[in-house]
Amino acid sequence: MSVLPVPRYLAETAAREAAVASWLNGLPRLVAAFADRWSLRVGEPFQPGGQCSWTAPARGPGGEDLVLKVAFRFPGEEEERDEAAGLRCWDGNGVVRLHAAIESDSEYVLLMEQCLPGTQLGRVRSEPEQDVVVAGLLGRLWAQPYSGYPFRPLRQMCAAWADEFEAAYASLNAGTARLDPGLARAGIALFRELPASADSRVLLCTDLHAENILASRREPWLVIDPKPYVGDPAYDVLQHMLNCEDRLAAEPALLADRMADLAGLDRGRVQLWLFGRAVQESIDSPLMRQVARQLAPA
Repeated sequence: MSVLPVPRYLAETAAREAAVASWLNGLPRLVAAFADRWSLRVGEPFQPGGQCSWTAPARGPGGEDLVLKVAFRFPGEEEERDEAAGLRCWDGNGVVRLHAAIESDSEYVLLMEQCLPGTQLGRVRSEPEQDVVVAGLLGRLWAQPYSGYPFRPLRQMCAAWADEFEAAYASLNAGTARLDPGLARAGIALFRELPASADSRVLLCTDLHAENILASRREPWLVIDPKPYVGDPAYDVLQHMLNCEDRLAAEPALLADRMADLAGLDRGRVQLWLFGRAVQESIDSPLMRQVARQLAPA
């Protein structure tokens, strides 16, 4: 496979990141090697694809419909570290099944079940209908035991993101649109504190939204691309809400209450998480600044 099509988002990342561009030079050889290892016939990559991964449909030696994912790993960054472990733990219960995985310092490779027809939930269901599907899938993910693998705690991710926010906020130029300093401090402190006060801790997806839920023959909907952490289930409804921008802008508290009710969570806690996350996302987002102001605790 000497010429390998590169999906749009991966090409855009390579244009910004020299390390990714260098890695792409060896990608045809990698894909060919794994196709040979697993006796695959590999198709054209999905478009627009992932920011740092090359993902394509593949046919297994017995005619199985599979997906081959080859993903770049930035040195010292571990956001995608536990995708394979999470898929193994969930074992097809609401997620795509993992057939094989290989990891190295520079990339990780997954061979997974292919969702057919693979239509994204967001393309065929209204947002209120998406709410129900998201909540139902999350309940299944949270119920799965996870003690056999050292998944990272949610507090680790929140602390890292809070550090990044505080550095970015401190570097803003005078006159730049931003949250009031007091509101920013309160929100980001809450974002740090909430993981420690959870009544329960479960295996989280952390990035579940309508584009990461695909129509399947095995089940109506299956989750792809999880980023597993262990922590407060109230965190896990956030990404879906952040993608529902019109409702978020109009009535963030009502949206939070709806997702809390559907997922069996405490309304107040989901609102606090949404407030903290809105502050954390507020540097470059007028919408998140608006949401933070609307949800600020009295």
